[in-house]
Amino acid sequence: MLTLTENATTIITNLTHQPDAPEGTALRITSDSPEPGLAVTTATSAQPGDQVVEQQGATVYLDETAATLLDDKVLDANLTQEGKVEFAIGQQA
Repeated sequence: MLTLTENATTIITNLTHQPDAPEGTALRITSDSPEPGLAVTTATSAQPGDQVVEQQGATVYLDETAATLLDDKVLDANLTQEGKVEFAIGQQA
């Protein structure tokens, strides 16, 4: 199952727990982007078939394909100098 680094947990929690964010907002990773790869958005609930990853207050919804692709991976996140979030996927130890 996908795991999150401490940075990813903190950044996802900050993104999804904004004062104007609806209750239950989480990060959602899907494989249905127009280009090959994965898309990252926020969502207020899991979709049917989604795998739910919860770690230290951060919640990530993974569609079925993303869950399979990321099963043995770790998600990291950092903020750029411009304040944008960058996600990176690595291999679990």
